[in-house]
Amino acid sequence: MSQVLSEVLEEWKCLEEEYQKLQETHKMYLQKLDEISKLQNNCATSISHERKKLQDTSQTYRKKENFNLMSHSLLELELKIKTQEHVFSEMEAFLPKKNGLYLSLVLGNVNVTLFSKQAKFAYKDEYEKFKLCLTIILLLFSFICYFFVSYRFLDAILNFLLVWYYCTLTIRESILITNGSRIKGWWVFHHYISAFLSGVMLTWPDGNLYKMFRNQFLAYSLYQSFVQCLQCYYQSGCLYRLRALGERHNMDLTVEGFQSWMWKGLTFLLPFLFFGHVSMICPAEKFPPTVTFALNF
Repeated sequence: MSQVLSEVLEEWKCLEEEYQKLQETHKMYLQKLDEISKLQNNCATSISHERKKLQDTSQTYRKKENFNLMSHSLLELELKIKTQEHVFSEMEAFLPKKNGLYLSLVLGNVNVTLFSKQAKFAYKDEYEKFKLCLTIILLLFSFICYFFVSYRFLDAILNFLLVWYYCTLTIRESILITNGSRIKGWWVFHHYISAFLSGVMLTWPDGNLYKMFRNQFLAYSLYQSFVQCLQCYYQSGCLYRLRALGERHNMDLTVEGFQSWMWKGLTFLLPFLFFGHVSMICPAEKFPPTVTFALNF
């Protein structure tokens, strides 16, 4: 009995030692966090100060007389200023920044900046996988609703899924932009419109006009999801090659970047894209402009 008690006490002593080490490690961790926060503030202040000095320098030399005599030196200075501006932007990508209006409304004042290249790339990669998985789900859902069932309740689930999908995309894309992704404004804007129009479809009363439009919308949704899967396969391969060649940024999406040599691989995709755009003309003869606009998105 005494031997068992001594073993328990010895084990407890080891646990206490590990607990003390854990407390020290956690204390050091909190100290490092405080140091990192101070360094981030110092870096942000220094970048703001240096950027202001660069702007003052740029305005000063542009006001100088004898511009033509100093053109070569001024061009070199202009190039150096642009290089420093680019470096400042790269630095700011790893510093906390205020959220834009949309993220502030949705998430509040939460810091969404990722502080390592691996974390940024992992989040971007997860965004691409999310789009592909949801596109496949929408493809299957549209297929079931078009060929097998015709219930308004299931249509509402599909439309709700579309609303949630596009709203989630806008949030994720705003976070990617905050972390240095160069997403084009038109790409984000068209997702805002798609979310709104999906909401219109969700709240559309079940009537004759809806029944006339339903099959055409489901057919187009089915076809569009299929083409998007093909596009994702093609564009991901192109983006991988461009990154390997050093011609694209790691945070660029599959929708970004196109080179002339890509036309060769695009041949198989062009008929699907052409047919999809031609099919947009059909609803204009049967439905009001608002309905046609909704189908196009």
